[in-house]
Amino acid sequence: MTWTDATAMAQAVRQKAVSPLELVEEAIAKIERLNPSLNAVVYKQYEEARQLAQEGCFDVQPFAGVPLLLKDLGQEQAGAVSTAGSALFAGYRPQQTDHYVAALERLGFIILGRTNTPEFGFKNISDSRFHGPVSLPQDLTRNAGGSSGGAAAAAASGMVPLAAASDGGGSIRIPASFNGLIGLKPSRGRIPVGPGSYRGWQGAAVNFALTKSVRDTRRLLYHLQTCQMESPFPLPLLSRESLFDFRAEQPLRIAFSSRSPIGSSVSQTAQAAVHKAAVFLAELGHEVTDLAQEPLDGIEAMKSYYLMNSVETAAMFDGIEASLGRSMRLEDMELMSWVLYQSGQKILAKDFTKILQDWDQYSAQMAVFHETYDLYLTPATAEAAPKQDQFPLSAALQEQLRHIADYSQSEQQELIWQMFEESLAWTPFTQQANLTGQPSISLPLHRTAEGLPLGVQLTAAKGREDLLLYVAQLFEEAGKFER
Repeated sequence: MTWTDATAMAQAVRQKAVSPLELVEEAIAKIERLNPSLNAVVYKQYEEARQLAQEGCFDVQPFAGVPLLLKDLGQEQAGAVSTAGSALFAGYRPQQTDHYVAALERLGFIILGRTNTPEFGFKNISDSRFHGPVSLPQDLTRNAGGSSGGAAAAAASGMVPLAAASDGGGSIRIPASFNGLIGLKPSRGRIPVGPGSYRGWQGAAVNFALTKSVRDTRRLLYHLQTCQMESPFPLPLLSRESLFDFRAEQPLRIAFSSRSPIGSSVSQTAQAAVHKAAVFLAELGHEVTDLAQEPLDGIEAMKSYYLMNSVETAAMFDGIEASLGRSMRLEDMELMSWVLYQSGQKILAKDFTKILQDWDQYSAQMAVFHETYDLYLTPATAEAAPKQDQFPLSAALQEQLRHIADYSQSEQQELIWQMFEESLAWTPFTQQANLTGQPSISLPLHRTAEGLPLGVQLTAAKGREDLLLYVAQLFEEAGKFER
């Protein structure tokens, strides 16, 4: 059978036109046929899925009986393997289920397994040493992106109608751009967190999904959203009317820019994609403004992001050492993980506090920005999906990185910038929304001359996913999505 999206699948289940088991078997067959070339799925729980499909009650849930893959980074399900892309966790099976995953289960999804991700989610490509690289369905010589690369390849290839994902610096929106998908990063505080962690990457990281239709995105957001008072970032709920029935009563004010916030080059194709989107919105009567200057200092924002990564990684490995009863060694992990782990040892508490205060100021600056502009339009990525092994580190830099502990804090952070510099230039547009907690979405609005997908990003004020989905639907209904 052919399904347009997860909403159509669930409707057929509720109407008894298809059984959950039939959907599960169909998805399993697709995974087994496609995964050898894509390497998107790294853990399979087929028998558990079959049993649930046969014995579970799927009557009224919004996604009743729909097969789903979780991302192999967080998104823990009690008793199921969860590796975070690292050999250190090859046999790890958590004892409790994350609130996010439990919410997906309550919505009627049937979980089939887990998707490939870079080690600990640090990269914008998925090529972990433990699980191997993920290939782009449209071109197997290219990487599907990261860190939700396996999720994107699974959804884009049709293994499942949508795939669970997460975004701590663009990890939903980047692979959405590369794979021709819809990639919404919700507002900080919108999606359930805990019980293991309530402030992933100090609130920068959020779970959601990669989807193919606006109605799937909207329905999933509506049913997953929470005002979680025990969490550090509770957010008021969006009403059904605001999400499903919102219509702009006056022209939206939309600022756009195709310049990189870190001053790196942006392909002519990505610039053309933004221009095309801006023209479409202007033709609909919205007020579209070519922004003369970016609202935030992109380089300073990224430096604060890397400092956060370093501290959070050091704290994570303290926990790993405690659980394993031994110290970590370079041989235990990839070089990038080692560098962040070691650099986090030298960052003072007062410096970490300063960057979190900076994030609050960035959030305040963007709140003021959105008093003038409803939406901010940029490329989602500066280029289409990169080739496998697109971003090799020089031998000299690798040698410095192996001895990262020998350098001062400032020298370490400069080396970290060099380590990420080439790959960051490919994807410089997504990280700021993670720092500020704003919702941001990548839409599949363009293709390169080679036929590769390339996304366009829209960002709204905190809590205004309704605006993003309204505009996304304008593009979708006008036939502007290019798969």
